[in-house]
Parts: sequence; C-alpha cells; structure tokens
Amino acid sequence: MTRGEFAYFQALLKECSGLNLGEDNRSLLEARLRPLLKEFGLTLLSELAASSIRPEAEYLRARIAQAVTVQESYFFRDKAPFQYFAETMLPTLIAARRATRRIRIWCAAAATGQEPYSLAMLVAEHTHELDGYNVEIYATDYAKDALSKARKGLYSKFEVQRGLPVSLLIKYFDKRDKAWELKQDIRAMVKFSENNLVREVPGRGFDAIFCRNVLIYFDEATKRKVLAGLAGALALDGWFVLGSAETTTGLCGDFVAAGDAPRGVYRLAKYAVNEAGEAACCVEADESVLGRSAKLLAGAKR
Repeated sequence: MTRGEFAYFQALLKECSGLNLGEDNRSLLEARLRPLLKEFGLTLLSELAASSIRPEAEYLRARIAQAVTVQESYFFRDKAPFQYFAETMLPTLIAARRATRRIRIWCAAAATGQEPYSLAMLVAEHTHELDGYNVEIYATDYAKDALSKARKGLYSKFEVQRGLPVSLLIKYFDKRDKAWELKQDIRAMVKFSENNLVREVPGRGFDAIFCRNVLIYFDEATKRKVLAGLAGALALDGWFVLGSAETTTGLCGDFVAAGDAPRGVYRLAKYAVNEAGEAACCVEADESVLGRSAKLLAGAKR
C-alpha cells in the first residue's frame, strides 16, 4: 500500500466511521482491505480506492469501513454495568416512569447484538415489576452486516459461552443444530436500525444510553462531537454508560460520574446539580424543623 493510498483510506474511514488510524496501522489496514478485492472483482488496492471515489459507490465505502472496524461483542461484557443496570438503573426507572409506563434504552454501536440482548434478558427477568410497562430497546450500528446477524439472534457455541450464564442460555435460547437461537419474545424486545454516531443520533429522551468501547477508536474532536450528541439524546434523569476504559473527562462537561456506580457510568451534570440542590433544600428544611422542635422542647421544660 502506497503512502497516498493509505492517506486516502485513512480519510475515508474517518469520514465514514470516525475511526482514527495512525501511520503504524498501515499493514493492518492493508490486511483488512485485501479480502475486499476478491469480493468486488478487483486486483489492486489502487483500484479499490478509485472505485470507492465514485458517487454511486456508497455501499463499497461502507464495506471498506466495516472491514476495518472491530465488531467485537459478547454477552454481559464487563459484568459490572449490567449488574448495576439490573440492581439500580432499572428499579429507579420503574419508579420514576410510573406516570408514562414507558422506558427507552439505546445501545449505540450494537455490533452483532449481544449487548442489547443482554439488557433484554435482564428486563425479562423483571417481568413482574414491569407489568404494564412498555420497555423499548433500540440498537444501532452503521455496519449492515453486523445488524443482519444481530436481527437473526443466532449465535455459535463459542459466542454463547462468552459471558452468558448457563441459566440464561437454557431459559432464553433454543438449540439449532450447532448454534443457539434467542427466543422470539427476547428478539422482539430489541429494534435494530442503521445509524452512524459520528453523523447523528436516532432520537431524544432516552432513559439509558449504552455506548461502550466505541470512543477509544475516535480522535479527540470526534469524541467531543459524539459526546455532545449523546448528551442531547439523554433524558434529564437518565444514565449514560461508557466502557470501563473510556471517559468524558476533558471532553464533555455535560456528564458527571455517577457516584454510586461502577466506572464508566454517568449522569447529566445539570441533573446532578438539580439533585444536589433538592437534597440541600431537604437538609435545610429538616434542620429548620429540628430547630423549631428544639425551641418547643425548651419551652416545655420551662
């Protein structure tokens, strides 16, 4: 791969997926792109570059981006945020949404579906508490091939062995030859659609947004842009979840770490300020009541 070809594909990947590749990734990029030559009947990487420049080559550009980006996912990856979702986030949202009976969750960069399906299984485990509620789980990714696999809900033995408890495998999957298929009621809980985080968000007012292990591939400017969009998509009292190795510090002032949560879980800063103000008011009111009570007791003693 020539320096010019690398520079072109580097710019293309940045535009299509936000991926930021350094010069030391040139050999990796070449290895990921070479299988596409056979797929599209080409011989040289220069032909791949020339073909992808054409205005009508949107699918080819998408395939280039998908071939290079990592579609790594597995069930209940990094258990802590899922445990926190089940024990804190979901019960709190159930209480907070009693009026609307509606809870909306967005899994950004959902890849092949393991993360949103993990959340769906946890929601299913709380069926009794959620009686009468409508829980909507939106799962998005820009990679069409990954979304196609996700919608099928069909996973290999290796894939279900990565992080999935045996009890949930038995309860929510059916054996299909050498693979395992999620039951229809769990698949129906998740709505998959194509979306590019770098360009737009799919809606507003989400009660929880999971965007884990994505920012690590972006440069600082792209991280700032994406985080600003995610902050605008989150409900005031919602939760935002990053990967444990990711942070908003120095990138976006809209978020603050949730004090009682594992690393990577955030709340909106303006909600935290409001919540702190309300707590202060309650303390002040309590002190006022205690003060009046003390005076009354003092008077009674006289």
